Amino acid sequence: MIEKQICELVNYGLQKNLIQQQDVIYIKNRFLELFGMDDFQECQPVQNDVCLEEILKNMLDEACKKGLIEDSIVYRDLFDTKIMGVLTPRPSDVIKKFWELYQCSPQSATDWYYDFSQNTDYIRRYRIVKDMRWKTKTEYGDLDITINLSKPEKDPKAIAAAKNAKQSTYPKCQLCAENEGYAGRVNHPARQNHRVIPITVGGGEWGFQYSPYVYYNEHCIAFNKEHIPMAINKQAFIKLFDIIKLFPHYFIGSNADLPIVGGSILSHDHFQGGHYQFAMASAPIEKTYTIHNFEDVEVGRVKWPMSVIRIRHKNSDRLVELGDVILQKWRNYTDEQAFIFSHTNGEPHSTITPIARKVGDMFELDLVLRNNITTEEYPLGVYHPHQELHHIKKENIGLIEVMGLAVLPARLKEELEALKYCILNQKDLRSDEKTAKHADWAEEFLKKYDIVTNQNIDSIVEKEVGIVFEKVLSHAGVFKRDEQGNLYFDKFVASLNQ
Repeated sequence: MIEKQICELVNYGLQKNLIQQQDVIYIKNRFLELFGMDDFQECQPVQNDVCLEEILKNMLDEACKKGLIEDSIVYRDLFDTKIMGVLTPRPSDVIKKFWELYQCSPQSATDWYYDFSQNTDYIRRYRIVKDMRWKTKTEYGDLDITINLSKPEKDPKAIAAAKNAKQSTYPKCQLCAENEGYAGRVNHPARQNHRVIPITVGGGEWGFQYSPYVYYNEHCIAFNKEHIPMAINKQAFIKLFDIIKLFPHYFIGSNADLPIVGGSILSHDHFQGGHYQFAMASAPIEKTYTIHNFEDVEVGRVKWPMSVIRIRHKNSDRLVELGDVILQKWRNYTDEQAFIFSHTNGEPHSTITPIARKVGDMFELDLVLRNNITTEEYPLGVYHPHQELHHIKKENIGLIEVMGLAVLPARLKEELEALKYCILNQKDLRSDEKTAKHADWAEEFLKKYDIVTNQNIDSIVEKEVGIVFEKVLSHAGVFKRDEQGNLYFDKFVASLNQ
C-alpha cells in the first residue's frame, strides 16, 4: 500500500515540476527513511492527474498504523507537511526561479509562485474550497462574505499536548523568517513546504509569501525579517509603495497598529495584499477636498460605510507626505461632539488602516480612520461591531474586513443551517442554543418576506448575513453616514488646512 502511495506522490512531484526525473531515486529513498522502511517494491504509478488529498490521507493512515504519529488532526498536519517537505525544492532554487520569471514580468513571477505554493500543499487547495463564499449587493457595492472552514480546529489530544509542551520562542511568531522549513510542533504549524521570496522594502530585508489560509485571490503577506512590532507611520507608507512598485498588479495594506481596531498579529511588522478587487477599491469618491500645500493631490471622501480618505497622485512621494500629515493630525484629533477622543488617561485611541494600489499611471492611498475608545456601554469598542451583531461577527475589524470582505467564524455553518431548518419547519428559534442567539435577528428580517421556501431560504439568509456585515462596517466607521456625520468628517478634513 505505502509503496503505491510513494510512487503516486513521486509522480505528482514530476507532474507539478517540483522534482525532475533525475531526483526520483533520491526522493523515493527519502520517503523510505520517513516511513522507517528498508526495502521498496516498484509499482506503476497512475499516469493521469492524481489526487493529492487522497494520496496524503492514505500515507497518513499508514503512518498511524505504523505508530509513527497519533491519529489526530494536529499530528496528521505535522506529518503530511513533513511528507511534502521532501518534494519541495530548496529555497535558493525557488528564489532563482521567481526572479528569472520576474524579468519577464512581475505577474509572471507571482502567477508561478502562487501555483507553486498550492502544488507544495503549503496552501491546501482541498481545504480552501470548503470555505463558504457569496456576495451581497449593497449601496456600497458587492460585499464579499466568507465563512472560514479551512483552518482545522484542534482536537482535545492536541490541546492537552500543547498545554504541556515546553514553551519555545523559536520562531517568535508565525510570521518570522525562521518558519521557512521549520518542522513545527503541537502549538506551532509545520512549514517544511514553505518558501519565502526575499525583497527589499524601505531599505530593509523583508520576505514575500502567501497566506496559507487564502481569503481571496493571491492573498499575500510581506513581512519584516526582523521581529519588531507593527507601526503605522510615514515609514509604513514608504514601505507600502515600495511593495506596489515591485508588484504593481497587487494592492497592499496594513492592519491598524492598536488593539481592537488592529489585526491579530501586532507583534510583527507586516502587510497584506493580493490580486483582488475589493468593493472598497471600486467605491467612488463622493466629495473632493483641497489641502493646503497639496493642491496637486486629488483628495476625496470615499462612499463607504467606514470613514475613508482617498488620495491620488502620479508621484507616490506626494502621497507619503500627505498621508503622514493626515495621520499625525488624526492621531491628535479630538472632537467631543463627534465622540472622537485622541487620548484618555494618556492612552492613545486613534490610528489609520492604510491601503495602497496603482490604477493606471496613478498611485492611490486609502486612509481609513480608526479609533479604539471603549465605554461601559461598549466595552469592546465604540467603533467596533455592537452587541446586537455579535451573533454574526464579534471579532476585530481588520484590514480584510475594512475593504469589504467578511471573515466569519466556522460556527456559523452549523448555526445557519439549524436556523434555516427551524424557519422552514416553524420551530421555536429560542429552544436551541444554536439558533437562540439568532432569534431576534431572524424574527425581524422575516417580516420583509411574504414567502419563505426551500427554494429561497438560502438566498434570503445569505442576503441578511451580508446586511449584518454592512452594519458591522458602519459601526466601525468613526463618522456616521448621515448629514451630521458628514459634517464631522468635513470638519476633520478642514482641520488639515489649519
